[in-house]
Order: sequence, then C-alpha cells, then structure tokens
Amino acid sequence: MKRLFWILSFLLLLIPAVIAYKFFYTKISFWWFIGIETLIVLTTIYLIVFYRRIIKPLQIIGDGMELLKEQDFTTRLSRVGQPEADRIVAIFNKMMQQLKEERLHLREQNRFLDLLINASPLGVIILDLDRKVMSVNPAVLKLLKINSQEEIIGKPLDQTDYPLTQALTKIKNASSEIIRLSDANIYKCTCSYFIDKGFSHTFYLIESLTEEVFKAEKKAYEKVIRMIAHEVNNTTAGLISTLDTLSNTLKDDDLNSVLQITIERCYSMNRFINNFADVVRIPEPELRKTNLNELVISCKRFMENNCRNKNIRIELNLSEVPPVVNIDGILFEQVIVNIIKNSTEAIGEGGGAIFIRTEANPFCLEIADTGKGIDKDIETKLFTPFFSTKPNGQGLGLILIREVLQRHSCTFSLRTYPDGLTRFMIYFQPKNK
Repeated sequence: MKRLFWILSFLLLLIPAVIAYKFFYTKISFWWFIGIETLIVLTTIYLIVFYRRIIKPLQIIGDGMELLKEQDFTTRLSRVGQPEADRIVAIFNKMMQQLKEERLHLREQNRFLDLLINASPLGVIILDLDRKVMSVNPAVLKLLKINSQEEIIGKPLDQTDYPLTQALTKIKNASSEIIRLSDANIYKCTCSYFIDKGFSHTFYLIESLTEEVFKAEKKAYEKVIRMIAHEVNNTTAGLISTLDTLSNTLKDDDLNSVLQITIERCYSMNRFINNFADVVRIPEPELRKTNLNELVISCKRFMENNCRNKNIRIELNLSEVPPVVNIDGILFEQVIVNIIKNSTEAIGEGGGAIFIRTEANPFCLEIADTGKGIDKDIETKLFTPFFSTKPNGQGLGLILIREVLQRHSCTFSLRTYPDGLTRFMIYFQPKNK
C-alpha cells in the first residue's frame, strides 16, 4: 500500500510538471500559470491529506501486525490524529498491555510451578506425547538412586531398568495405587494428565510411604507380640510348674513320659513366642569400623558344614580392597547368617551354590543363590510382617533383617534376576566409608 501511494504521488505531481514545462516553451497565458500553480498546491495538499488519513493508519496497523507476529508485547503504537484510526490504536495498545500482563503472569506462574516441583518431596515424572520421559524432578532421582536426568530422560517407562518406573506403567490413568517393591520400599503413585498447547501429557506423582508404614506396622506388631508373649509365658510358666510337681509326685513311668512331652511342648511354645519377641527387642547398633570381607569369611565358616550336608557350595568373590564399613558386627553377622540360611532353604536338598560378593566402590554386599527363585507376585510381600512362603515359617526372618539394615541406613533389595539367580543386594551409605 505504501509503495502504491508513492507511485500515485509521482504520477499526480508529474502532470503539473509537464504542464509547467509546456508553459515555459509555448508562452501560455498568466492565468494558465496561476492555474498550474494552484493545481500543484492542491495536489500536494491532497497527497498530504491522503497520506495522513489512509496510508499512515494502514502503515501503523501493519506495524502492529508485525509486532503481534514477533510477539513483541512491550512496544505501543502512536496516535495518528484520526478518530477512527486512533480508536483502533487505543484498542490495539490495550490488547498489547493485556497480552504483556498475561505473558508475565504465565511466566511467574510457570516459574513458581517449576520451583514447587523441584522442591517437592513428591517425585514427579512427566511424559511427552510418545509416552517417553520428558522431565523428572530431584525427588525422582533420589527415589531411583540415579545421579542425573540423562539416565532416564527420553526413555519409555517400560524400557527403564528401575522396578519403580516399570510398576508405574501398570497404573491406570486418573487413579492411584500403593506399590510395594522387593527392596521393602512402599510408594503411593498417582497417574494423571494435563493439557499443554492442546495436547494431553501424562504425569506421575510418587510419594514414599515406607517410613510411615514401617512405623505403623512396627507399632501394631509390637503391641500384639507383647500381649501374646505376656499371656503365653504366664500360662506356660504355671503349666510347667504344675506338671513338674505332678511328675515328681507320680510313680507311673508311662504317665511321667506323657507329662515330660507336655512340658517340652510348653517350652517349645515359649521358644516360639520368644522368636517373635526378639524382633521387638533388637538393640540399637553399636557402630564400629568392620572389615566386611572378614565378616563374610566368618559367616561362611559358620554355615559351611550345614551347606555341605545339603550338597551346597559357598563361593566367595571378595573385593581386593577391603571394604571397611561402620556397622554393628554382631547384628550384621546375624543378618548374613539369616540370608545364607534362607538361600539354603530355597535351594533345598538337590544341591546348588551360594555366591557371596563384596565391593568397595560403592560399598556393597551381594548374596546370590541358585534356588527356585521368587515369583513376581511374592516379591512385593517378602518384607511384610508374618508373611512366609515356608509351610512352618513365622514370617520374622526378613523382618529382623529389614530392621537391622534400616538401623544401619542401608538400602537393599531381594529379587530373582533374568539369569535365574536370586540376589540379596545390600548397599551401605557413603557415611559408612
């Protein structure tokens, strides 16, 4: 439009110029000269008015369109002196101010949400349109025990090598589930979505409930165990005393034999109840610098004869650099012996092998066996109080191990891997170095 205006102006001014040229060379009368001058003046005035009324408003509107195209909401248009055009300019400037304020508000809101997500103790995983991980917050890195986002960004959840993220894929949209893992951790996970630029993005919220659930479980089973132990011990103590008196009074050998069997059953009942009470009475660990290799060798010697009788061999793969950790050697010895005992029971009488490995960077203890393995459905229940897969199991062995490891601030997991080995992995915190 601006180019058309300049072409039109050139043509309008060219006509009077041609006439003036004719005047000088053809002796046109004075009145013709006055007319030509008047025509030039009127043409100039017309062009100025035409520019101010038509071209300049259109040019300003065009500039405004360019500002919108470039999303520059800070610049304002100037008034042109025409009521209609100035009204458009005023509306445009008001719209630009509103867009600027809205953009600023969105930036502040997004900044606040970013700070909130990064500072949140809840893990947040956001997926892109291809259901690949687009963003995670620091809480997720802590829960997955990874150092950087690059280890998970851009990968589908079902292709990540983390039990927690694989479990997330089973949660239906707009629902929540409690997830228990083989490392005894418990999470409340929520799957939902949000709309961004017209597209739906799935995200997951992960809340760790491990500590709260363990405290509630421990409080519940401590109360039950103390009550049962009190009643059973008092009852069996009275029965044993009465039966001993009867046994010493009666002279009938057959009857005394029956009484002795009954007394032994009472003692067995006491031992059974005391096994439960031992879980409640675990002492606080007395931490000392301990060579993990030496502790493993000691436990191997203690369990070797029992394993040999079942045709089970124990193979050690110990770190060349002795891993020295701050632990309670007595409590940890009990943990290792219990794990080896569980491995021998999983292998059974058919023979097999137990592999024990230590590492110094990071400090790690691994006990693996060639047993029948653990079903996926059972993995999540292993560290639940009173749960056992053994016919006569009490469900206390893994609870005792869990309590000791937690008091040492260790992380651990127990599951069967694709190579067929069942591994109990124990990682020591850096402060134990």
